[in-house]
Amino acid sequence: MNTNVRSIYHLTHLAVPYLIKSKGNIVNVSSVNGIRAFAGVLAYCVSKSAVDQFTRCVALELASKQVRCNSVNPGVTVTNLHKTGGMNLEQYEAFLKKSEETHALGRAGKPEEVAQTIAFLASDDASFITGVSVPVDGGRHAMCPR
Repeated sequence: MNTNVRSIYHLTHLAVPYLIKSKGNIVNVSSVNGIRAFAGVLAYCVSKSAVDQFTRCVALELASKQVRCNSVNPGVTVTNLHKTGGMNLEQYEAFLKKSEETHALGRAGKPEEVAQTIAFLASDDASFITGVSVPVDGGRHAMCPR
């Protein structure tokens, strides 16, 4: 909760004066776990759901100042997160293999796919988008949990 909620709140609070001055924008990183419930990760799901609600509330608070706020909700993405979080190589490979079933597109995501969505939301091409949470999850949010 400290990482996913308290830190984002403090950083946003510190950045707001500069964002107003520059007409900047915020893109928070949430998770598909903020959209859907999954067993065994209660605190993570609750904290990511809070990030999504925070995003919507900040979007409304700052809209009159022309500051946008959005979030992305990645599914399983191939990074070192799970390995550094305690999975050994065999567990990680099984986890990625399971993603073929749990993600509608049949695979885990790539960091570039999430980064490109963040870049779009931060760009002027998204100038009329605020308060949204965009799943970048290969369709996992649309599937029944497994």
